[in-house]
Amino acid sequence: MSRNSRRTRGESEKNNGADAPFNSTNVNGHEVAILVGTSSRDAEGISGAESLEELQGLAETAGVVVAGKALQAIQRISPATYIGSGKVDEIGDLAHDLKATVAIFDDPLSPAQQRNLSETLKIKVIDRSQLILDIFSQRAHSLEGKLQVELAQLQYLLPRLTRQWEHLSRLGGGVGTRGPGETQLEVDRRRVRTRLGALRRRLIEVARTRDLHRRKRAIVPYPMVALVGYTNSGKSTLMNRLTAADTLVEDKLFATLDPMVRRLSLPNGGCALLIDTVGFINKLPHGFVDAFKSTLEEVRTADLLLHVIDASNPQAEEQKLVVEKVLRELEADNTPSVLVLNKVDRLPRDQRTTSAREGECVISARTGEGVDRLIDMIAERLKEQRQQVRLRFPASRGDLLAQLYRDGTVLHEEYIDGDVEITALVSRKLAGQVRKSVAIPANH
Repeated sequence: MSRNSRRTRGESEKNNGADAPFNSTNVNGHEVAILVGTSSRDAEGISGAESLEELQGLAETAGVVVAGKALQAIQRISPATYIGSGKVDEIGDLAHDLKATVAIFDDPLSPAQQRNLSETLKIKVIDRSQLILDIFSQRAHSLEGKLQVELAQLQYLLPRLTRQWEHLSRLGGGVGTRGPGETQLEVDRRRVRTRLGALRRRLIEVARTRDLHRRKRAIVPYPMVALVGYTNSGKSTLMNRLTAADTLVEDKLFATLDPMVRRLSLPNGGCALLIDTVGFINKLPHGFVDAFKSTLEEVRTADLLLHVIDASNPQAEEQKLVVEKVLRELEADNTPSVLVLNKVDRLPRDQRTTSAREGECVISARTGEGVDRLIDMIAERLKEQRQQVRLRFPASRGDLLAQLYRDGTVLHEEYIDGDVEITALVSRKLAGQVRKSVAIPANH
C-alpha cells in the first residue's frame, strides 16, 4: 500500500472519528492526541467503539486535545505492537497529518509494545492505565491519595525504565556509552524500588490513621452507607443532595478521588454516615485496588451500599457489571445494597419512569426527583439489619436509656429492683456497644 493511499484511509478515520473538524489553532498549549482502540468478535460487555468514546472523555479530563480516533478489529494481539503493522502505518500517517504529539491506546501495552510503537510512530505512546493514573495525580488532594497515586505510578513505571535510556544506544556504542547507560539504569531502578518501599511503609502508617478514624466512627452508633458506582454516575451530586455537603461536582470522569464522610439524617429521627468514594471504570489500571486498598476499605466495612447508575447512559448495564466486578474483588459483593438509577431527568419524557423493581430507586440527584423515596429506602434497609437486644442495667444509666430511645426502637421497658430491663431493636454497631457497656445482661 502506498503512503498516499494510507493517508486517504487515515483522513477518513480522522473525519469520522473526531466529533468536529480539528483546528490546530484551538490547541492552546495542550497535547494533541490520536486515540487507538480495538474490538474483537468475541468481546463481551462494553464494545470497542464505546470504550474508545470513554477514552476520549478520559483524555479530555486530562486536558488533552483529541484530534482523531482509530478503531481496529483484531483477532489476535501482536506481541510487538499490539495491533498489526499495517494499522501502525495508518496511525503514523494520521498522527503526521494532525500533528499529534501523543498516541493513547485504549488497551494495556507491555513495555516492549510501548517502546516499539513509540519508535515507529515517532511520538509519545501511552495506554489507558497511564492516562488514568495521570488524572489521579491531578485529582488527589489528601496525603493518602497522593501517596496511593505515586505508588501506582511507580509500579507502572518500573518495568518501563529501560525506555528512558534508549538515547544512549544512538551514541554509536563503544567505550563510555554502554556501561554508564546500564549503570544509570540500575541506579534508577534501585531508586524506584527504594521509593516504592518508602511509599508502602508510609501508606501503612496512613492506613493505621485511617483505621483509627474508622474505629472512632465505629464508636458512634450510626450505620455506614457507602456510595459506589461507575465514574461520573452522579455520586457526588447525590452526596450533596442528601447531606448538603460541598463535594466537588463536575461533568468529568474521576471528579472525586478522595473519600468524604458526611452525616445523613433519616426519617425516623436516626442518622447514618454517608461516604462518597472514588468511581470505578472499565479496564482499571493494574494494581489499582491494591494501591487504593485502605481507601476502598470504607466500602468493605459499610452496612449498606448505594450503587449509583447513570440511567441515561446507553452502557448503564455494562457499567453496572464493571462495578459489580470490582466489588467482588473487594469482597463487598455480599453487602446489602440499593440500586440507584440516577439522571432520569436526562431521559426523554416517554422513557422516564418512577417505578422500579425491588431493591431499586429511580431518582435525579440534580433535580431532587425521587430522593425522598431513596431516603425512605435507606432507612428501611438499615432497619432490616437491626438486631433485638434484651438488657438489664442500673436505672442510674440514664445516658444508656436515652441512647436506646434515640438510636433504636424500644419494644419493652420495665423497672425491677432499681434496674431497668429493656428490649429494643438496634443497629449491629449499637448492639455490640451496649452489650460491652452493660454489666448486667437481662436473663432470657
